[in-house]
Amino acid sequence: MSLQEEKGQPEERRGKLTVTLALGTLVATIGSSFQYGYNVASVNSPAPFMKAFYNETYSVHYKKDITGNVMSVLWSLTVSLYPLGGFFGSLMVGPLVNKIGRRGTLLLNNIFSIVPAILMGTSVVAQTFEIIIVSRFVIGICAGLSSNVVPMYVGEMSPKNLRGGIGVMPQLMITVGILMAQIFGIRFILGNTDGWPILLALTGIPAVLELVFLPFFPESPRYTLLNKGNEDKAKRALQKLRGWEDVDGEIKEMYLEDQSEKEEGELSVKNLCTFRPLRWQLIIIIILNMGQQLSGINAVYYYADSIYAEAGLNDETIQYVTVGTGSVNVLMTVAAVFIVDSWGRKALLLVGFGTCCVGCVVLTIALVYQSTVSWMPYLSIVCIIVYVIGHATGPSPVPTIITTEMFRQASRPAAFMVAGTAHWLSNFIVGLIFEFLMKGLGSYCFILFAAICLATFIFIYIFVPETKGKSFLEISQIMAKRNGLEERADSKEFLDVHPLSSGIPLEKKDFSSGEIPLEKMDNLTNETTLGKKDSATPL
Repeated sequence: MSLQEEKGQPEERRGKLTVTLALGTLVATIGSSFQYGYNVASVNSPAPFMKAFYNETYSVHYKKDITGNVMSVLWSLTVSLYPLGGFFGSLMVGPLVNKIGRRGTLLLNNIFSIVPAILMGTSVVAQTFEIIIVSRFVIGICAGLSSNVVPMYVGEMSPKNLRGGIGVMPQLMITVGILMAQIFGIRFILGNTDGWPILLALTGIPAVLELVFLPFFPESPRYTLLNKGNEDKAKRALQKLRGWEDVDGEIKEMYLEDQSEKEEGELSVKNLCTFRPLRWQLIIIIILNMGQQLSGINAVYYYADSIYAEAGLNDETIQYVTVGTGSVNVLMTVAAVFIVDSWGRKALLLVGFGTCCVGCVVLTIALVYQSTVSWMPYLSIVCIIVYVIGHATGPSPVPTIITTEMFRQASRPAAFMVAGTAHWLSNFIVGLIFEFLMKGLGSYCFILFAAICLATFIFIYIFVPETKGKSFLEISQIMAKRNGLEERADSKEFLDVHPLSSGIPLEKKDFSSGEIPLEKMDNLTNETTLGKKDSATPL
């Protein structure tokens, strides 16, 4: 028997996947998340032809051939300036989503995709390799914004029983973007001397599609209600997203969430980092995002061809093995969409990091002995595929879901800025140093990734709580105990929602500040009949 039934309350209506919610999620993820994945892998296959263009252009501009060390630096910049741009994009998340909204930020963000797509596509005509490097930085800004704003946008639109599955959709489209870049990068398609500028320029097409179609879908109802104070517009958005007229229950939950976090105010990143009630939430998202990137996943994507070459495969075979690996990545992320709300977030993280750890250890052994044992190159390929399966199961899709769920409206933008900073700086470090690690440590560099996977696994097992099926308020109560606090909202703001909490009669308060109107307060106080300690009933 559910807790609602035990307390004599009606069973909560479960959200459904409506056409508006499904199409809105697809437009946002294809238009934004797809580009992130596409640009991770787009420079992988055509790397030899791009390097030849760098050498040719360098010789024309500087009247001398490029040296091996200079080429390594230029190529490392081409790869690593993309995540560095992502870092700066993450720093823009908070101000933009609070000022122009989640949807507005995604629309504006397409500028950072369309402009560099045009520049990269015309780089050969312009005879400049420098513009490619600069464009990689700019399109990284686009990825930094989209990787944080899309999960926030779709997470706030989703009912809690679908929040996990829909929350995996951004990562699914990232993997689809990676796969499409790998397919287009096949030699007879675009991965050749004439085709690689087109390959780089294609990233602008999803941006144009998003600019055309996203305005037809609603802004996040939570942003509309709690940030803009427009209840009528928020209700209309919820009615479209849920497929039914009665959305008062969700509106009340949003009001309760808003009321319970009044003392937090609009948290900046600086305040978030020093705010004790959110200390463990902050630590968890930093560790998860660092573990996600330092576990080596983008090293595999950036340098997959060289890893397969090290495993003894010829050039013709490598491109098809890479596409096969990308296909496995997509299939496992699709599986995560359907199991994240049944298995739970923590279980998928543990399975994923554990699998990655084992995969890295065995891959190291296989690479060390590949010259003496004939079948070791094939074991290397299997290890990479197993690693990709593990990462696609949990470490890739789940951290953004956790970030959305562990923070409430006032602190969520700042939390995504912190998570994005950890994500992209770690990504940048791996992209910058991995080629040098390969030269210095050879096959043993994957032992470092295995150690990071193991450390992250232990941290998750001990410290990360399960959040599946819980409302934002319930998760806040769980984390309050983890932070050594009894959330006062448990007894006051959740139960009484006292209209004079700040000493000002409610009818005189300005609703634009987020306070609940008097006529809504009467309804809320009638609804808030939760028990003081057993308040796990979803609101």
